[in-house]
Amino acid sequence: MLAPNIDPVAIQLGPVGIHWYGLMYVVGFLGGWALGMYRAKQPNSGWRAEEISDFLFYIALGVILGGRLGYVFFYQFGYYLKHPLEIFFIWSGGMSFHGGLIGVCVAMWFYARKTNRQWLAVTDFLAPLVPVGLFPGRIGNFINQELWGKVTDVPWGMVFKTGGPLPRHPSQLYEAALEGLALFAILWLYSHRPRPVAAVSGMFLIFYGLFRFIVEFVREPDAHLGYLAFGWVTMGQVLSLPMIAIGMWMVWWAHRRAARNP
Repeated sequence: MLAPNIDPVAIQLGPVGIHWYGLMYVVGFLGGWALGMYRAKQPNSGWRAEEISDFLFYIALGVILGGRLGYVFFYQFGYYLKHPLEIFFIWSGGMSFHGGLIGVCVAMWFYARKTNRQWLAVTDFLAPLVPVGLFPGRIGNFINQELWGKVTDVPWGMVFKTGGPLPRHPSQLYEAALEGLALFAILWLYSHRPRPVAAVSGMFLIFYGLFRFIVEFVREPDAHLGYLAFGWVTMGQVLSLPMIAIGMWMVWWAHRRAARNP
């Protein structure tokens, strides 16, 4: 099965090309804004609808700066050390989710200070919005024919023009389904009832880390990194394990704290 050959440039305006990858970020932020508005308008949400635009601005800064710097430091530090100007070429691709997560956490700390809120209460509000942004981002990877999986003989394997003549796992679609749709469903249902502060954030870390760890088994590792250990451990898995551990601790701590202080 051939992967759809979609022009990565969605709109060409003279010398300026608007890429699908960039548009997917716009779709993700708009979806997050709409869901944030909905959540803010619910009874006893503790949020005002007019706060959401400012909130999303902080998130956008965290995603873009953290995601890019995370990719530079986690995946291609040597290359960008020699080509520092290319750090700013975001349109060429190269964003790290784990770096973006760190960037968003820092941005949420500043936002929490500005609005006199608990930092973990802010991240709890944000967590169910994140999968809405992850889903279109993975579709953007699929359109770009990047981050594909290993060679496979499964019936739905796809031949990517950037991945050689053999069919591969469409791992971008796996991630869209797990990190986007499944993670959204889990967090939406879990956060629908009142939870102790930090519990929703912990659930996000657990399930994102778990889904990413699983998909890494069929995702082709970055060529310049390869496998880090045992012939199967990837950088994505190394970065995901601490997420799972921290998330489990946060859920345990949140419920223990709530039980002590009902």
